[in-house]
Amino acid sequence: MLIGYARNSPASQEAGFEAQITQLQKLGVTERHLYSEQVSSVGERKELERALNDLRSGDTLVVTKLDRLARSVIHLGQIKSRVEQEGAKLRILDLNIDTNTATGELMMNLIGSVAQFEREMMLERQREGIAKAKAEGKYKGRKPTARAKSDDIVKMAEEGRTKKKIADELGVSLRSVYRVLAAAV
Repeated sequence: MLIGYARNSPASQEAGFEAQITQLQKLGVTERHLYSEQVSSVGERKELERALNDLRSGDTLVVTKLDRLARSVIHLGQIKSRVEQEGAKLRILDLNIDTNTATGELMMNLIGSVAQFEREMMLERQREGIAKAKAEGKYKGRKPTARAKSDDIVKMAEEGRTKKKIADELGVSLRSVYRVLAAAV
């Protein structure tokens, strides 16, 4: 049986997400065995967990792209291990990788390593760009939201509202509320 998994980042375009689902359905993944979610790769992925729990011996977990499944070689290895524990296989469509074959197994390990290397290089370039922008005075970071609302935080605390209620009403973190109130003393 084919178990399909599709994932998109919350900020990504909807069309790419729908294309993944369509591709899996065309392959023969039924709606009952299609798990999809819009969540960051580093966030909790409940649907991936459900897909892995749905696997049985002889099944194949199918994804359209490697980066939709795993965030690193270690994570890929963990997923692959769980798939194998169930007696199932893994198939990645865009790379034409199927772990039913020795060649597919080798290619998945090689490409997983290359993908992780590529991601680490991208993050390194991003850090370098941020450092350069900071040195040139062009990068200021995220605009502080809690500081802009510090007067409101203090006023609401004086009115007797709980710190949690203040944070919820103003859309700031609870930690920020504590920080602003500590500085106001």
